[in-house]
Amino acid sequence: MIRITRAYDPPSADDGRRFLIDRLWPRGRTKAALKIERWLRHVAPSDALRKDFQHDPAKWPEFRKRYLAELRANPDGLETLVDAARTGTVTLVYAARDERHNNAVVVREFLTRRTRSRRPPAS
Repeated sequence: MIRITRAYDPPSADDGRRFLIDRLWPRGRTKAALKIERWLRHVAPSDALRKDFQHDPAKWPEFRKRYLAELRANPDGLETLVDAARTGTVTLVYAARDERHNNAVVVREFLTRRTRSRRPPAS
């Protein structure tokens, strides 16, 4: 199971392994408060894409398309998440205010497809 949650929401006992997937650290939050296993900066959208998007819902379709292309171009960077999701619950932690239009939504979509795949992980 792949869950998503805001960095500003309290961790849940059901979260499993928690990974921060933002390029920037959430303002005012400590690693202890986030209860994350790792910060996976390399999974976040590129700076250029993040700046273009600016969390504008009108730009969501283009952001999603470009971000999926970035994730497909760097599948090895996601292996930590793919492996974790295949063995248990994973929670993707993000800082954006918009719960429907953020990078974690796209990463969850990408990971769901990857973990359902029967092909072995890339070596």
